Amino acid sequence: MSTATRRAGGTPSGTPVLPVRPETPPAPSKALLGEQLVGARLITAEELAAALEKQSKSRGRLGEVLVELGFVAEEQILPFIQRQLNLPAVKLREGLIDPKVVRVIPRAKAEAFHAIALFKVRDTLTVAMSDPQNLQQIDELERLTRLRVRPVFALRASIDRMIQRCYEEGFQVDAVTADLDEHAVELQPDAVEMDLSSVESLVDGSPIINLVNYFILQAIRQGASDIHIEPSRQYSVVRFRVDGQLREVLRPRRDIHPAIVSRIKVMGKMDIAEHRLPQDGRLHVSVEGREIDLRISTLPTVLGEKVVLRVLDRRRLTFNLDALGIPADRLATVKQLLAKPNGLLLVTGPTGSGKTTTLYSALELIKSVHRNIVTVEDPVEYQIELVNQVQVDEASSLTFANALRAILRQDPDVIMVGEIRDTETAQVAVQAALTGHLVLSTLHTNDSASAVTRLIDMGVAPYKLAASLIGVIAQRLVRTLCPDCRTHYYPSAEFLQSIHYQGDYRRSFARGAGCPKCHDTGFKGRVGIYEVLSGGAEFRRLIAEGATLDAIRAWYRSQGGRTLFEEGVRLAEQEVTSLEEVMRVAFTE
Repeated sequence: MSTATRRAGGTPSGTPVLPVRPETPPAPSKALLGEQLVGARLITAEELAAALEKQSKSRGRLGEVLVELGFVAEEQILPFIQRQLNLPAVKLREGLIDPKVVRVIPRAKAEAFHAIALFKVRDTLTVAMSDPQNLQQIDELERLTRLRVRPVFALRASIDRMIQRCYEEGFQVDAVTADLDEHAVELQPDAVEMDLSSVESLVDGSPIINLVNYFILQAIRQGASDIHIEPSRQYSVVRFRVDGQLREVLRPRRDIHPAIVSRIKVMGKMDIAEHRLPQDGRLHVSVEGREIDLRISTLPTVLGEKVVLRVLDRRRLTFNLDALGIPADRLATVKQLLAKPNGLLLVTGPTGSGKTTTLYSALELIKSVHRNIVTVEDPVEYQIELVNQVQVDEASSLTFANALRAILRQDPDVIMVGEIRDTETAQVAVQAALTGHLVLSTLHTNDSASAVTRLIDMGVAPYKLAASLIGVIAQRLVRTLCPDCRTHYYPSAEFLQSIHYQGDYRRSFARGAGCPKCHDTGFKGRVGIYEVLSGGAEFRRLIAEGATLDAIRAWYRSQGGRTLFEEGVRLAEQEVTSLEEVMRVAFTE
């Protein structure tokens, strides 16, 4: 195929949408890349000079050098490179690469050209290249593959990392899904009545079993907290939530999605014939010597059933208050609050912020054969020795409030309520704290001060809350930087001003460049940031008088309290996380 024909042919319809690709390609930019980045205030003139100096020695591309030095993130520079080349520019990830296509280019040639095959649509092969304007390389790839090559740009380092991952690690899912083409039966996923015998025969077949076992195993190995299996019009998409972020890992064929769902239902002892109503199930597995509980939830959608598996790995969690990352002064305060014989201690934050882990760690600290500790939870995620745990069952009218009333007749010393969801539960919890019990619970609020006003809004009398509330812990989880790809950079003064940074503007910060060990995210693991609100007579007076949210926040700051964002910035200064991650999790105007 001639170069002229290739340029004139366009792209076939149905080509997967690439990231950073505009609907209408802009005209190539005549301004130099460095000038554009300085003009956009993504880098400083000094950073550009340093990058140009290194480029002159390494003979690499300027964009590659800027990312390598940590002056700019890959996501920030790709749109500029795209305008410069007038070609799509992509950030490589596994979900963009078809494992059945990637090896159509021999590894030696992929490494020599710094090119990797992404996917094929009919006779067109989309290839990520570090030099997508090299017509000689494109012609050579077309000769090798006997396909029309559609080049897109990707950073050389990203291509090299992905080549190593795809060719050496083998994309294990390739071998697993290869069998599905031979064994899968044709299903009608959109039909109201499915042929159950066909589904069951596929569910019991080894390809489906292997596929489900594969992604459960990979999720556990990667430390995922949740596995999402959801139908789309073309695929069954499998995603893992790792360190709080969802990441696509594979796309099985759309027609086997019902069989995947049914296999999971069989494992969870759920009703395989019921696909119109949500279902819940549970599964216990042993993986590589680890005992894992999987909590299963199905949800009917217009395209089919969506499944989420919550991965509960007790070995991954250490319920140790000292290991949560609470600063020493705040930790001492928390331990003092837990030593009190009575009162209400709240932990606040959004879903997935680690509230349950904090509560379980508190229970581990104070549990004793000399204390009667009872919890009411929905659901009970982990079982703790010496703690009596009650599972909420709304169908049997065992609500938080009803369970709490029953617990009060059980001579408890400490009560943990999984969540205060309504006025009734709030009032019973406060009354329990007033009658000589230590009550621990959670609320969904943005910060510690908001917990006070939220309970008052829920109908708790201010004077009762003032007499019962001993403290509030607000928290978030931020991802920690991957130690294998951490890089340093200098944020612009404008950026630091925009986030009201109070430190030295000349200091460097760190961020992750992305590598195979962190799956190109730049992060590995999470750590908590915390506010701890507590006080004496003045604090109780503010609550009793119905002080406004701003007044409570002002009092907290006057006592030396630091906000969640300030705690996050402290971790960024210590290079534990990045400023961007702190902004994502805790920044408020």
